[in-house]
Amino acid sequence: MRVGVLTGGGDCPGLNAVIRGIVRKGVQEYGYDFVGYRDGWRGPLDGDVMRLDIPAVRGILPRGGTILGSSRTNPFQHDQGIARIKENLAKQEVEALITIGGEDTLGVAARLSDEYGVPCVGVPKTIDNDLSATDYTFGFDTAVGIATEAIDRLHTTAESHMRVLVVEVMGRHTGWIAIHSGLAGGANAILIPEQRFDVDQVCAWVTSRFKASYAPIVVVAEGAMPKDGDMVLKDGSLDSFGHVRLSGVGEWLAKEIERRTGKEARTTVLGHVQRGGTPSAFDRWLATRFGLHAIDCVRDGDFGTMVALRGTEIVRVPIADATVRLKTVDLTLYEEVGVFFG
Repeated sequence: MRVGVLTGGGDCPGLNAVIRGIVRKGVQEYGYDFVGYRDGWRGPLDGDVMRLDIPAVRGILPRGGTILGSSRTNPFQHDQGIARIKENLAKQEVEALITIGGEDTLGVAARLSDEYGVPCVGVPKTIDNDLSATDYTFGFDTAVGIATEAIDRLHTTAESHMRVLVVEVMGRHTGWIAIHSGLAGGANAILIPEQRFDVDQVCAWVTSRFKASYAPIVVVAEGAMPKDGDMVLKDGSLDSFGHVRLSGVGEWLAKEIERRTGKEARTTVLGHVQRGGTPSAFDRWLATRFGLHAIDCVRDGDFGTMVALRGTEIVRVPIADATVRLKTVDLTLYEEVGVFFG
């Protein structure tokens, strides 16, 4: 049996660990042959493949990024896109496709499986941790660790100059990275998309912190929005799945804080640094387990499913369950950490 593997959407730490788990078990236990499709859905669209065997995955466990490359290609936006994918899979004798990605990549896989009969298995990947059918996605733990270390470092420079430092983190329309790293890093305010923020309240927290002779750190998720206003964006450009490119709220907020409080404020946008570099031990562990269970789904012919983490167990769920809605931060959790604001 020949199995295709692709990684789509934004890169994140742990992708290579999944590929390694799939190939190692698939070759050693089941005698399968593997090809990797390059650059997400562009690979099966164009028939662009590389051979995946045990030597190809040797040494990639601790490496960030993906040896297959990635992209935000949407095959439904291409002329005869689905027909081209089916033709290339048949031409290359690929009998099953393992798709490793987030909401958009898995959304394509769900449609291919349910509507077009392409045998797909999904593996959930996103630093945002916003897929509803799994407790955690790999890449998230590493992103939180990177953001937390950055906040730790920023505390010392904030205290040295007694200025406000606003830290903008990723997460798109959910606040998982912000709330985890903000709490772990001792932030004095955490702003998330699930709860619109009052700028005056943020300024009150900042002022309270200065009265205690400490410099405040404000962590804001890139998708957070003020009560009186809309989402702050650098530009209104869209990707191939129709999503706006987020970022800009941190700089806007720092200017507002400075204008309203008279205190010097600066912004640090962590951006893609959260997605790069060596995956954490937890992300390597989770990604490897996902890979091992994904190839078992192929063996069992259990297509249209995605592997997911529930507690400590890896389970199978319909791919569509992971993409039907975003997993957002429960506001009771947000209220719980609010004791540290100000």
